[in-house]
Amino acid sequence: MPQDVTLIAIVAVGFVLAAIFGYLADRLRLPALVGYLVAGVFVGPFTPGFVADTSIAGQLAEMGVILLMFGVGLHFSLPDLMAVRGLAIPGAIGRILLATLTGVGLCLWWGWSLGEGIVFGLCISVASTVVTLKTLEERNLVESPTGRVAIGWLIVEDLVMVMALVLLPSFAEMLGGHAAGAEHAIPGGGSVAWVLTLTLAKVGAFVAIAAIVGPRIVPWLLIRAARTGSRELFTLTVLAIAVGIAFGSAAAFGVSFALGAFFAGVVMAESPLSHRAAENSLPLQDAFSVLFFVSIGMLFDPSILIEEPGKVMAVLAVITLGRALITVLMVIALRYPLGMALGLAASMAQIGEFSFILASLGIVHGLVTEESRDLILAGAILSMILGPLVVQVLEEFSTWAVGHWPERASRFGKPRLKGLVVELERIKALGQQRVAAQEQRISDFVTTFPLFSMINNQAREEILLLFGPRAVSPGERVIRAGERAAAMYFVVSGEVEVQVAGKKVARLKAGAYFGEMALLAGGRRTADVTAVDYCQLLVLMRRDFNLFMGRHPELRSALDEMARKRRAMNAASSAADASA
Repeated sequence: MPQDVTLIAIVAVGFVLAAIFGYLADRLRLPALVGYLVAGVFVGPFTPGFVADTSIAGQLAEMGVILLMFGVGLHFSLPDLMAVRGLAIPGAIGRILLATLTGVGLCLWWGWSLGEGIVFGLCISVASTVVTLKTLEERNLVESPTGRVAIGWLIVEDLVMVMALVLLPSFAEMLGGHAAGAEHAIPGGGSVAWVLTLTLAKVGAFVAIAAIVGPRIVPWLLIRAARTGSRELFTLTVLAIAVGIAFGSAAAFGVSFALGAFFAGVVMAESPLSHRAAENSLPLQDAFSVLFFVSIGMLFDPSILIEEPGKVMAVLAVITLGRALITVLMVIALRYPLGMALGLAASMAQIGEFSFILASLGIVHGLVTEESRDLILAGAILSMILGPLVVQVLEEFSTWAVGHWPERASRFGKPRLKGLVVELERIKALGQQRVAAQEQRISDFVTTFPLFSMINNQAREEILLLFGPRAVSPGERVIRAGERAAAMYFVVSGEVEVQVAGKKVARLKAGAYFGEMALLAGGRRTADVTAVDYCQLLVLMRRDFNLFMGRHPELRSALDEMARKRRAMNAASSAADASA
């Protein structure tokens, strides 16, 4: 092939191998992520055969990071986090600190630098969000108290790691690394206080702008995109917001792509269309996430398993046994039941996405060597492989403990657990109320206007976005005969009178609609419509009317039939007047 197809080759080979190894991993009852990482190993520079361009793969991985973080932000729920804050916040932060200190101690014992130890410790301190959620789903625990706490715990870990990604470039030189470029050069002598102040000022400025401007602009953009009725344009708008904010925040404020993408998701989560944004962007998130894990696997040198088996086993022991023990002790210290402690330890006994992201950033800044990166990757892959075994062992231990100390196991932590369950039920009820309110709104809409019973709920939700409210006083003329048709009207409450050639033809009450005849025919108005009392109307503008009816021909047919009957009625009325 004469043209350069490096990018196409990476994507094609990466997807094919990821699909093959992902399927094999699933058949072996392992997370598909293990298969994606192994696929990356096969196209990396440390194995024979096809070798992908690591620089291009790195940029694809960066896109994966942006979309992963955007997904994290999009599903971030402050009320859910607050419901489990008593356990999730101190538990997650405490485990990160203790696991990081354990990693630092291990690195210092091996003779590594303090900076490398800190990054290494952080990398092995946080669980994989993807694998943990999959583990909870397989055990049917997502909606249980243990599952809700685990999700809140993951959110706290993600937030801590986002801050680590933000601060690492600024502190790289102090920790023994180097700045990635001029944009990270630190003025003012490089004192810790100055670096911290400058970094937090930049982050604070970005967060303030995102919090103030974002909720006003992002939902407005999504609604405008949704009103076009184009699924492609809506999805493009979602991705443009995610990638645009990520890139813009990095360029304007010097913060990481990860933080920008995370806040893009958080802001978009406030929109009533956030569920559609998540649904439409999910396929692309999945695709680039696969490429992210493949690119990470490309960096892994399998020879570390032979050359440094002792270090690999030590890292694996910290990730699985060490962090599990820390988790259990933290939960028990906070006076929660042993069963919940073991459940949390089992579901989060691995490392994943953020470990890879932080390790990659550490390499850029000279804080992570190839050896430590390979140990992190080996620990991640092996901990995912051993995950089901860890779950089984901890579940059997839980059964054994309850059998040996039944009274203590039934009483310990019960008050805390009871309070947690009550709070979780309250938050769940509020969420159900919001969903029920939206469903009731759509139900009331269909009850008032039976015309829309023939389309599905998503289409009804879409047309609700197209309507504009209008209040009309008695005697006010809504439509004037002879004018060009600009909109169609739906009567929510009140009553209007229709006149043709100065003669009353009909009175329309709540549930009726008018103005569609001229829109369908493309002509001028043939009747006057005047409010009889105070009315609430919904207005559907001509452009929106044509777009929506074009996507739902069954509605257009129904309106055509109604318009035909009204023309016949008007003609009969005119004939009666003429004969009189």
